Amino acid sequence: MRELVKPERFFADRFGVTDRNLERVFAELVGGRVDHADLYFEYTVSEELSLEEGQVKRAARHVSQGAGVRAQAGERTGYAHTDEITIDRLALAASQAKYVADRSGSSAIVRVGPNGQPHDLYPVADPPVDAPRDRKVALLLEVDRLARRHDPRITQVMATLYAEEQIILIVTPQGWQVGDVRPLIRLSVSVIAEEGETRQFGNFGGGGRVPFDYFLEHERWAFYTREAARQAILKLSAVDAPAGTMTVVLGPGWPGILLHEAIGHGLEGDFNRKKVSAFTDRIGQKVASELVTVVDDGTIKNRRGSLNVDDEGVPTSRTVLIEKGILRGYLQDRLNARLMGMPLTGNGRRESFAYPPMPRMTNTFMLAGEDDPEEIIGSVDYGLYAATFAGGQVDITNGRFVFSASEAYLIEGGKITAPVKGATLVGNGPDVLTRVTRVGRDLKLDEGIGTCGKDGQTVPVGVGLPTIRVDGITVGGTQA
Repeated sequence: MRELVKPERFFADRFGVTDRNLERVFAELVGGRVDHADLYFEYTVSEELSLEEGQVKRAARHVSQGAGVRAQAGERTGYAHTDEITIDRLALAASQAKYVADRSGSSAIVRVGPNGQPHDLYPVADPPVDAPRDRKVALLLEVDRLARRHDPRITQVMATLYAEEQIILIVTPQGWQVGDVRPLIRLSVSVIAEEGETRQFGNFGGGGRVPFDYFLEHERWAFYTREAARQAILKLSAVDAPAGTMTVVLGPGWPGILLHEAIGHGLEGDFNRKKVSAFTDRIGQKVASELVTVVDDGTIKNRRGSLNVDDEGVPTSRTVLIEKGILRGYLQDRLNARLMGMPLTGNGRRESFAYPPMPRMTNTFMLAGEDDPEEIIGSVDYGLYAATFAGGQVDITNGRFVFSASEAYLIEGGKITAPVKGATLVGNGPDVLTRVTRVGRDLKLDEGIGTCGKDGQTVPVGVGLPTIRVDGITVGGTQA
């Protein structure tokens, strides 16, 4: 198991600060009404290569570093950050953070310590960002050639390869220090197919906290390319989607994004502490069909949404959110866990040192059931099969959502028939959970390209779903 980054080496190699001169920073940060304080250091190297029109037209490499200083008192958080890591700058940031936090009522300082068991989920010997650039360029050119060979109707191919390595360290005034080294890589392929005046788009990709060679194993890059091309060509013959209330079957894998958006955000601690979620004050209550069990698991090896520790230094965990239809808990960071009197779950996440952490999902999915996926489809006389989604919107306060299906088909007489275009699913997240009547045994996680946005911050996440049947969803279509 690879050892997590040593605090001493991290300071010496990256920032040139020591425990001794950090005492000045902590002197500015603690005391008074502050309940919790910490320093977050980050160093990130990233590289992005993009292909268009048969050429790699963009190749950029970036290095960023900085630190965030946080002080919490009651419900108030003071946060300041700097990309100039010197003791003077850190001390100034600490005084500013404490000034904001200290405006709330008085309370005692609580000791911060590690929670849970340490683990090493991504022991990558060769960081993907360090893979030779010529190998990356060669891969993108192969993607272009394979996509164009797939069908002469494919007129445009776009591919992006993004890799990064992030080093983080969290330090508290009580002397607790924890660090992590996080590799990440993603390959995304998009194609455009044209026939007459019709143009259609296909997209596929994958990745995770894995080395560059992951894409070469089992020719994953070729699978991504063929899938993107297949989607685009398929849509050229798609018919207009029907509209109305009908039975919908969601396919395994990426359709879990609907679960993530329509339900997952409503289970994050901050929304429930502020009582603005449709799931507020419902722990222990039945909120879904007894067939539904939903978990958030940040401990799955090499997954895009996984972390050894969250951005507050808490080891990630497997959190059961809904168990056989019963709401069991929320996703928590330190602030909301303390204020709600609930256990930490290792879900305090931030986009970078420029942002304070908040409760966020890691890998969120529904557990498998016992039904055969083909039998689930066969049980539907007329409905819609949604294989993948392009995106959607959700209102956290009431769970209302609208999702656009990027690949969908009619189900007629228990069989998948014509591909359709323009299908949207409209509904209410908590209500949809109660309408799940069949759950397949084919749980699948997404390929590893998910990114979640919240309050202006984006973080990598994972989703998953088995094949499920949902009765009575409103489908918005384009059929006249």
